Amino acid sequence: MAYRKDTICVQGGYRPQSGESRIPPIVQSTTYFYDSTQGMADLFDLKADGYFYSRLANPTVAAFEGKVAELEGGVAAIGCASGMSAIMLMAFTLCNAGDNIVTSSAIYGGSFNLFSVTLPKLGIEGRFFDPDAPAEEIEALIDEKTRFVFTETIANPSIKVLDFDKIHTICKKYGVLFVVDNTLATPILCRPFEWGANIVIHSSSKYLDGHAAALGGVIVDGGNFGFRGNARYPSFNTPDESYHGLVYADLPVAAFATKCRAQMIRDMGAIMSPQNAFLSWLGCDTLALRMERHSSNAAQVAKYLSKHPKIDWVLHASLPDNAYHSIALKYLPNGQGGMLSFGIRGNVTQAAKFMEALRLITQETHVADVRSCVLHPASTTHRQLTPEELVAAGVPENLVRLSVGIEHPDDIIADLAQALDQID
Repeated sequence: MAYRKDTICVQGGYRPQSGESRIPPIVQSTTYFYDSTQGMADLFDLKADGYFYSRLANPTVAAFEGKVAELEGGVAAIGCASGMSAIMLMAFTLCNAGDNIVTSSAIYGGSFNLFSVTLPKLGIEGRFFDPDAPAEEIEALIDEKTRFVFTETIANPSIKVLDFDKIHTICKKYGVLFVVDNTLATPILCRPFEWGANIVIHSSSKYLDGHAAALGGVIVDGGNFGFRGNARYPSFNTPDESYHGLVYADLPVAAFATKCRAQMIRDMGAIMSPQNAFLSWLGCDTLALRMERHSSNAAQVAKYLSKHPKIDWVLHASLPDNAYHSIALKYLPNGQGGMLSFGIRGNVTQAAKFMEALRLITQETHVADVRSCVLHPASTTHRQLTPEELVAAGVPENLVRLSVGIEHPDDIIADLAQALDQID
């Protein structure tokens, strides 16, 4: 029976047997006992499912992976140490030195730095495009060495909404993987696999956990990409000698997830901890409820700020005059998320004075949990970017990023009002 997402939030990922714990136990063990030598050998050869070392898989982490995969409609998921490690592991699963990545420039600053600075040091080139650019400009960046196209459903912090149809059409034309970071939308508001994505990434430290308590990331395999015979992905079509000649493209399901876990998790070890997986699993119980409140609160805040004389502009797709309003109604019809950005009338000094005057809303390097918070991206998360890169990423210097929590909307607005009263 296919359940709705609200039900999956509560029931997904773990089915106890008679007499077992109703919620997943925290399996705080590095290793597991087996009384059969052959049983352990089958695990190492990927011939059987099970656990033999928590650097590769753990029962508590598996419960969280199962819940997120079910929510997204994927075939498998991998819990990672952080959202950035999830992106890194995904990239290393697909790329070798000499390959390239085609990515939106309107992405989280850490992702931008990974693609523009760190991966090029290892011979993997990042090629950037404006997500609003015509398809021909994006296509011009793709060649035979392109391994995936990377985007965000709702861009952090420019709040641009992805045109899935445009990017999916390009990826399908060239037989290249379509990877989407769905952190700010979550599967409650948008399921990228339904719009042509092949791999979905989450920083689970954000809305999935929802309480700023557990660091983590997730990679979800859609199981909907044809690796077999695709010359763009030779590592999926040639034998992996470290697994006795296994050809990943020949697997009936989850070719990507299997290769990622068998090679990258095995060799890099950036798996989620059992404690963080447990907290994130619990957090997902209320995800559907929270995303409804985050979205409605943000829409009310955006409407208030859009009429304030000390605000130059507001970016949230709920606003009828927003450039992404119509496309958001297509891809995010049940809410446009709890993140918004706005420009303080003035300069960095006014922005700092405003944020320091807030009482309820806190200034912190985080987003997407139950508590409202603000940040000045140009001097923090995007500090390493040049002025030109800031423009390309949609991050002007007077931009304030506001993550709207689930407090009463009138209290959030009152705090914004009193802080705005204190700037010139």
